[in-house]
Amino acid sequence: MRGYFGIGIEGVHKPMNLGALLRSAHAFGAAFAFTVAASYERDEGNLADTSDAAGNLPFYEYPDLAGFGLPQGCQLVGVEIVEAAIELPSFRHPINAAYVLGPERGGLSEGLLARCVHVVKIPTRFAINLALAGALVMYDRMVSLGRFAPRPVRAGGPTESLPEHGYGPPQFRRRRADQPRK
Repeated sequence: MRGYFGIGIEGVHKPMNLGALLRSAHAFGAAFAFTVAASYERDEGNLADTSDAAGNLPFYEYPDLAGFGLPQGCQLVGVEIVEAAIELPSFRHPINAAYVLGPERGGLSEGLLARCVHVVKIPTRFAINLALAGALVMYDRMVSLGRFAPRPVRAGGPTESLPEHGYGPPQFRRRRADQPRK
């Protein structure tokens, strides 16, 4: 899969939920994890984060929104139940993204929502657990950007294997001045 992603939370009420989110992030291959305006009690979070994700991938703790930053070219994607949000099954994930979820007893702050390039929502009847929501977003990213055999028309597994990757000639984004037009 090309690109990278990170995942984090603004505020936290239940360290075990953040621990479970970090464990899922580690399992799905996150490049980094972060918190904004949250105090993460690792001892309690590690009860759910059995992979010690916070010790095995870059983990950034921003004390407030003013200090929050992302790598250049990384698009911030909010995960929130708001009217203008794109439903997750209809969303095309950016190649380089950071997903941010709100705390369990609230939502993303207006300031953080304003910094999001995209906002997505999971089409459920009501709000779901923070760690589960994050895992669903990461799974959707993997399925939509990964290379998998096509789904069959009938129930069951794939009936055809994944086609061999073909290497073609180099693709140039810009035509050099000395290159003729085709």
